[in-house]
Amino acid sequence: MKFVRYGQIGAEKPGFVDGDGRLRDLSAVLPDLTGDALDPQALADLAARDASAFPEVEGKPRLGAPVGGVGKFIGIGLNYTDHAEEVGASVPKEPVVFMKATSSICGPRDEIVLPRDSEATDWEVELAVVIGRKAKYVAASDALDCVAGYTICIDVSERSYQNERGGQWTKGKSCDSFGPLGPWLVPAGKVRDPQQLGLWLEVDGDRKQFGSTELMIFPVAEIIAYLSTFFTLHPGDVIVTGTPAGVGHGMSPRQYLRPGNKVECGIDGLGEQQHFVTADG
Repeated sequence: MKFVRYGQIGAEKPGFVDGDGRLRDLSAVLPDLTGDALDPQALADLAARDASAFPEVEGKPRLGAPVGGVGKFIGIGLNYTDHAEEVGASVPKEPVVFMKATSSICGPRDEIVLPRDSEATDWEVELAVVIGRKAKYVAASDALDCVAGYTICIDVSERSYQNERGGQWTKGKSCDSFGPLGPWLVPAGKVRDPQQLGLWLEVDGDRKQFGSTELMIFPVAEIIAYLSTFFTLHPGDVIVTGTPAGVGHGMSPRQYLRPGNKVECGIDGLGEQQHFVTADG
């Protein structure tokens, strides 16, 4: 099973995509993919059930973010050496941590909306980790046991807000629609090694990013352990783990998103996203 949430914004229902690609509804047994429902064993128990026992969903409804009720939306910056180099930054000695507003979360095919005075909105395809068990002072050797599953995020970033408007990175990372998640939540047990996943992103059919999670400076287990020393991670928290080279800000001349662009991305085994870029107001 690949878990999803489907329906109109604010009214999503839990479901899953079965082995034949059919969307099925879980709302009779699960109110939403939040909190305790994300415990790895709970997801494994659901995945072990007969898929045909759940009703098929007709048509092609909108897919929302595959996890609801996100408490913390945490970003890790400069986590690939080639990306740090392309933007002129030093390779970090510890993970660079920032927060994205949860109001930036949207679905895997929703529009990416440029804010009114956008000058330099950029793309970053990233592996997203969804926490399924409380993690506090967890050892790296135990950290992956706390993972509910994995999905895709584009860490959309307005570079002029991020770098030229003072303060932290948060304002450049948190505009509405700047955190698309999905299409699916793939249970952790179905991902053999989160450090062996290829990831890519295209703008208008032109491949901008292509890399592998094996090139992360700080792998997923180390990131979880590190974060858990500063604050407790709770079920439903989402961590986006950094991007490889190929962002617009690192190009010469620099390239940024404009209304009408089509952005597509994917990660091995985790599906693909597709977005059209529009302007706010």
